[in-house]
Amino acid sequence: MSAWELELAFATDLARKGGEIIQAGYGRIEQIDRKSRRDVVTDVDVRSEQLVISEIRRRFPDDAILAEESGSHAGRKAVEQVRTWVIDPLDGTVNYANGIPFYCVSIGLVADGAPVVGVVLDPARGDCFQATVDGPARLNGETVEASTKDALGDYVVSMAIIGRGGIWRERRIARSIRITRRMGSSALALAYVASGRFDALVQNGGLSLWDVAAAGLIAERSGAVVSDLGGGPWWTMGQRSATVSIVAAPRPQHGQLLELIRQAGTTVQTRRP
Repeated sequence: MSAWELELAFATDLARKGGEIIQAGYGRIEQIDRKSRRDVVTDVDVRSEQLVISEIRRRFPDDAILAEESGSHAGRKAVEQVRTWVIDPLDGTVNYANGIPFYCVSIGLVADGAPVVGVVLDPARGDCFQATVDGPARLNGETVEASTKDALGDYVVSMAIIGRGGIWRERRIARSIRITRRMGSSALALAYVASGRFDALVQNGGLSLWDVAAAGLIAERSGAVVSDLGGGPWWTMGQRSATVSIVAAPRPQHGQLLELIRQAGTTVQTRRP
């Protein structure tokens, strides 16, 4: 049994409660506000996040919280002792607001500077991806593993190369794989790597800690190698929002993808407001 079983069960229950709010509001959004040039926030994001934060405050008052919509919330413990819940109450809001059923709730727990619990819930399908740092990746309670395909040329890859020349660079990389997809929810697409629905994921920036905290751990525990664009650590607590890059793939093909990215001249990009 995982040392984080209690926290995993709590995060799973909490994600389901957030998912209920999201599904109840699907197709009945009361308010949509523009958050940036490419992103929006709805009243459902806010209500889901408020629920998640209030439940964490009630159950784990000593813990800190990092949330997409409301930012950082301190816990009762001294800073050096704090665990941090990293949450995205609705990843894929543009999809959600436009009636496209590809979005999720993402809840991760960070301890000693690294993710230790991750839950990504797809409320539209009822799919729940889970992992702890000392256990396997699971989908709806069943252990899952990353893709076992031998050839990169057979890969279906979630890919988003942002910034100037991004489309051209995507096309260069795409020559060596079967096909690319851009789904609009990085957390859910990254969780898909854990079950082989996507063979790999590449995004050269524009992500924030709440996009990857849970899904990155789930993908890693499925056997995938997860790194930043340069092959370094994918998780750095305190990294500024919209500066995170991710490459996730089975071990035999991870290095090949990094080399394709390098050859295409792809660099880390931040998302413009």
